[in-house]
Amino acid sequence: MSGKKKEIQKSVSIRNRKASHEYHFIDIYQAGIVLQGTEIKSIRMGKVTISDAFCLFIGNELFLRNLHIAQYDMGNIHNHEEKADRKLLLKRKELKKLQYDAQDVGLTIIPTKVYVNDRGLAKIEVVLAKGKKLYDKRQDLKAKDAKRELDRF
Repeated sequence: MSGKKKEIQKSVSIRNRKASHEYHFIDIYQAGIVLQGTEIKSIRMGKVTISDAFCLFIGNELFLRNLHIAQYDMGNIHNHEEKADRKLLLKRKELKKLQYDAQDVGLTIIPTKVYVNDRGLAKIEVVLAKGKKLYDKRQDLKAKDAKRELDRF
C-alpha cells in the first residue's frame, strides 16, 4: 500500500477573499454550524469552498446556503450532501439584530471565514455587508497601490 494517508489539520482557516473586494463590512458575528456525519472531517482536511455561499433567514433561523463541503474520502454510504443548507447557531439577541438589519435595502449577510477553534468546533464568521459600487472598488485598489508604494521605501 503505497498510498499517502490524508492528514487532518490541527488549525483550519478558509477565507472568502472575494468578499472584502465586493462588500463593505458593517458588523461581524461568530457563529457555530450544525454539521452532520462526516462534514467535520472534511472541514478539518480543508475541503471547503466558501466563495459562493450566502446566508438567509427561514422563519427566525439563519441558514447557510451554497457552502460546498466535499465528501469525506474514507466515508461510507452515509456521507453528507455537499451543498446542503446548514443552520447557523447564534444567540437570540444577535439573530434578531441581524434579521432587523438585513431588511434594509442593499444589505446582505455573507460568510467570510470558516475555521476550527481551539476546542475543535467548526465556526463561521458571518458579516452584515453592503455591496460596493465600481468606483468604490477602484478607490480601494488605488489606496492599496499607494500603501504598497509607501511601504517599498
